[in-house]
Amino acid sequence: MKKILLGAAIVAAFGLVSCGGSQKQEAAAAEDSVAAPAYTVLEKDTVDLSKLAVDSEGYIVLFDGKSLEGWRGYGKDTIPARWTIEDGCLKFNGTGMGEGQVGDGGDIIFAHKFQNFELKFEWKVAKGSNSGVFYLAQEVQTEKDGKTQIEPIYISAPEYQVLDNANHPDAKLGKDGNRQSASLYDMIPAKPQNQNPYDQWNEGSIMVYKGTVVHGQNGENVVEYHLWTPQWTEMLQASKFSEEKWPLAYELLNNCGGENHEGYIGFQDHGDNVWFRNIRVKILD
Repeated sequence: MKKILLGAAIVAAFGLVSCGGSQKQEAAAAEDSVAAPAYTVLEKDTVDLSKLAVDSEGYIVLFDGKSLEGWRGYGKDTIPARWTIEDGCLKFNGTGMGEGQVGDGGDIIFAHKFQNFELKFEWKVAKGSNSGVFYLAQEVQTEKDGKTQIEPIYISAPEYQVLDNANHPDAKLGKDGNRQSASLYDMIPAKPQNQNPYDQWNEGSIMVYKGTVVHGQNGENVVEYHLWTPQWTEMLQASKFSEEKWPLAYELLNNCGGENHEGYIGFQDHGDNVWFRNIRVKILD
């Protein structure tokens, strides 16, 4: 089933016309102000969480180290071949060619939309590697010149950065370290920055509860912010996802999670070797 949501609509000039203008001029100006194309949010069958194992702490096990059941490619029905299971870990086998450069790669999602939750996971990267964890993601499709395309996952989802801070150049870009590990990518730096070096495991966590979001890294809370607030809008406007730079991303992220404020958890193919394990989630009522 597909659920259709229109992007920023053309504003009709139904109000009173100010002095010196006409209704036609108002309508023309409104047409010029269209900020984003129409888009479709794809809705597919979801995993029944009641059938999944629950650990001793009450967390639902999303990856047990043996099977990728419940996972699929973002915008796909199958798992991209470069995602494999290695020594009980979920691994992306890097290409060395950058993000999205090879057809058998791509981001993956767990096929259930989460609303209020705490996600826990462990991750490690090879030297100089880059990846990320997405949440509240939507599968967004647009149409241009009669052709449809799936937009990238980060157009609708905040990103918990996964990175080798010491060796990947992205760590020095952005502002004040806001592209380093556990940061809200390109918006809020993780502080303190307590990452373990490449080839060593890090503990990560993401808590989303009624708009409050907290990122954790190696036992410490390092980011906190609040969705759907004026402050959230200001952060978007100051980022690469601003209304001027990327209007569709701005529209989707400003109403992150859509009308139900829920979305997928996803892991990024950035073309580099990365490992995840002990992926589990607790639903917060």
